[in-house]
Amino acid sequence: MQNHSLAAHHASELDRLGDEIAELSAHLDAATARLLSMIREFDARGGWNTGFRSCAAWLSWRVGLDLGAARERVRVGRALETLPLLADALACGQVSYTKVRALTRVATPETEARLLAAGRAGTAAHVERIVCGWRLVDRRAEARETAQRHASRALHVHQDEDGMVVLRGRLEPEVGVLLVQALAAARETLYQRARVPTGAVGDGGVSAETPTMAQQQADALARLAETALH
Repeated sequence: MQNHSLAAHHASELDRLGDEIAELSAHLDAATARLLSMIREFDARGGWNTGFRSCAAWLSWRVGLDLGAARERVRVGRALETLPLLADALACGQVSYTKVRALTRVATPETEARLLAAGRAGTAAHVERIVCGWRLVDRRAEARETAQRHASRALHVHQDEDGMVVLRGRLEPEVGVLLVQALAAARETLYQRARVPTGAVGDGGVSAETPTMAQQQADALARLAETALH
C-alpha cells in the first residue's frame, strides 16, 4: 500500500513538472514573438547599418546567434508582419517558434488559416512534412501558370478604317519590361534632341507643341521598328 502511495505521489510530481515545462515553453514562445517583432522594427529602421552587412550579421555579433539562425529570425520576423494569425498564435504560446518558422516559408494571408490549423494539430516534424508537400504543390502550380501565361502571349495588328494601324497584345512580364525599357530609351533619343529652351518659339512665333506621352510612345515604337530593319 505504501509503495502504491509513493508511486502515485511520484506520478503526480512528474505531471506537475510536465505542466511547468509546457507552461514555460509557451512563455518562451510568447517572448520569441515579441523578440521577432522587435527585430523586424530594428531591421526596418536600419539599426544594424553601423558597419554590418545586414541585420542578421548584426544579430550574430550582438546576440551570438549562428548566422543561419539569425537570418531565419529576420526572415520570420518580416513574414509575420503580413501573417497576423500566425503572429498571434505564437504570441499566445499556441504554436511553437519551430512550427511558425516552417509555416512562414509557404504561408500567405490567404492560406495561413489552413496552415495554422495544421500546425496546431501536428508535431513539428509533421508540420515540416506539410510544408515540404505544400512547396512541391506550389512549384507545380507555378510551372503550370508559367506555361499557360507563355501560351497566352499574342500580338494583334490590324488596319483601321482611317488607315491607322492598331496594335493590341499580351506579353510575358519579362518581355513587357524589356519593351517598356526599349520604348523609354527610344523616346529619350528622339526627344532629347527636340527639346528647346523655355520660352523658345517655333516658326512664325508660335511655341513648339510638345507631343503627348501616347504620341511619344508611338514615335518611339516606330524608331524601334526602323532600327530593327536597319
